[in-house]
Amino acid sequence: MPGAGAPAALLLEDDVLSHSDPATGLPVGPRAARVASPDANYTSEQLLAAVLASLDDDKAEEVVEIDLRGRSEMADYMVICSGRSSRQVAAISDKLMERLKEQFSLVSKVEGKETGDWVLIDTGDVIVHVFRPEVREFYQLEKMWMPGAQHRPDVV
Repeated sequence: MPGAGAPAALLLEDDVLSHSDPATGLPVGPRAARVASPDANYTSEQLLAAVLASLDDDKAEEVVEIDLRGRSEMADYMVICSGRSSRQVAAISDKLMERLKEQFSLVSKVEGKETGDWVLIDTGDVIVHVFRPEVREFYQLEKMWMPGAQHRPDVV
């Protein structure tokens, strides 16, 4: 919501949408800057390796890694995995954020941790989705983002 007396155009100036996502057709804005220090000296591949190692350590199930380079401006990689329960989903997410902060001084944006059904962790270069199996099956994100997948709305 715009602040009192402030024109909306001034507040939204930095949030101008740049293009549409080819998979979903939804508008995509410019990539958010890293929260880590500006002199961070790690690559998205190193960050991805740390994410995958953390998920493996915490027994995440059905881990899927999707390369988004050249397909989306939002990140270089997406990782989708499952935890057996809401408690495990929350624990996997908490430990991952702790490890990334420790290894890379990276503070990630997180959504959904309160419920533990679907937690999204945005590191800037790698986006991680941690699901309970039923929720993952319902949304089927990997089908939308896997190479060669085409998002087609259901025709009624």
